[in-house]
Amino acid sequence: MTLSRIVMRLARNPGTEFADGDDHRGYTVVAPLLEDGKLDVEAFAKARADCSVRRFAPDEEAVIGRLARRGQTWFFDYDAADDTDDEPVHRLGEHSFLLGEYVSVADEDGRMLAYKVTEVSPL
Repeated sequence: MTLSRIVMRLARNPGTEFADGDDHRGYTVVAPLLEDGKLDVEAFAKARADCSVRRFAPDEEAVIGRLARRGQTWFFDYDAADDTDDEPVHRLGEHSFLLGEYVSVADEDGRMLAYKVTEVSPL
C-alpha cells in the first residue's frame, strides 16, 4: 500500500470573499488512493494512523489533523476529543483525487467551499 500526498487549493467560489479563489489557502492530505484516484477504504482501515490533513492559509498558522471516517462520512478532524472542530467533506468517498478535480469542504461556518486538486504524489 502506498500513501499519496494530495494538495487542494481554494478554487473560485462566486458569491463569497473567495470569488477568485486563493492558491495560498487549502489542504494537504495524506491518504491511500486506488488507481482511479479514489480513496482506498481497505488500505485506509490499515493505515488510519498515517492518514493526515494539514489546513493552510496565509493569515493563520497551519492546523494539523487527521483524515477520519464515520460510517460513509469522511471528515477532517483536528481534535479527537471534540467533534465541533470537524470539517465534513462532501461525498469524499466518491471523489477522484486527480489533478484538476474539485472537492467541497465545509468551512467553520458550515458553508461548502470548492477546492481544486493541484498536486498528487506518492509518498
